[in-house]
Amino acid sequence: MSSVHRGRLRFAVPDGPVPAISKVSGLRMRGLTTTLVAAGVLGMAVASLSAQFPPPARPPKVGSQPSAKPQVAKPAQLPAARAILDKHLAAIGGRQAVLSHKSTHATGTLSMPAAGVTGAVDVYGAQPNRTLLKVTLGGVGEVVEGFDGTHGWSISPMTGPMLLEGKQLEEKRFDSDFHSELRAEDRYVSLTTLEQVDFEGRPCYKVRLVRKTGGEDIEFYDVATGLKAGSITTRETQMGTVTGTTVETDYKKFGNLLQPTTVRSQVGGLQQVITITAVDYDNVPASIFELPAGIKALLK
Repeated sequence: MSSVHRGRLRFAVPDGPVPAISKVSGLRMRGLTTTLVAAGVLGMAVASLSAQFPPPARPPKVGSQPSAKPQVAKPAQLPAARAILDKHLAAIGGRQAVLSHKSTHATGTLSMPAAGVTGAVDVYGAQPNRTLLKVTLGGVGEVVEGFDGTHGWSISPMTGPMLLEGKQLEEKRFDSDFHSELRAEDRYVSLTTLEQVDFEGRPCYKVRLVRKTGGEDIEFYDVATGLKAGSITTRETQMGTVTGTTVETDYKKFGNLLQPTTVRSQVGGLQQVITITAVDYDNVPASIFELPAGIKALLK
């Protein structure tokens, strides 16, 4: 096994052929609480917005001055981004429900239909801001990526052990916030409702979240239910800058929080489908987040 430096990244490349599968590490789940624990919604429905039309003008009297130009209907005012995010938070169980947990462990399956690849998924998250994603793919092996509060890293049959540095590490730290679903304003430069659009066949509010660490995320919230329908995110990877679209559906309640159980992501031409079957709270041992030997070797 030989060591390679690529830009600011350091990783070990296994000798021999590389499995023919691309961007497995690109399924990056933006932290457990963001994509699993807090993407579902309960509760108050929001009525669909409709244009406000003025009453018809009365016909002018004979001999009177010409009537004014017809008024143009004003579009209905969009709700503030903070109101949309807070409604989502209340609907999934509320702020206290999110804060009540110190760790989570979600299990399920991953499939890449076009590649004919399936496997098992384990997603761990814990305070203070630690994450671990483990995917076991048939015919490929185990892909693992994590953040222990300081170091971001990944290990896969394609790259071997790899440390994240620079922008990738910064984004990994941001995405690993255990309470990211709170969308705390001290993490963002601005939160803005852009428009109402059709997203995956549903009317949704399109919200822009500009991160203080740089870059922005676009999120979609169902107008009728308040449910988070998906997002568009751009992240740095060892393959360069990658933009992916994620769709979150099939919500179920685990414990005191509602969550999506199907997460479909599209990165380039590759679609990945994660199906969550179980979520366990507050039983993740700290040892889960310890750095593997291959990663520790890169730190020496």
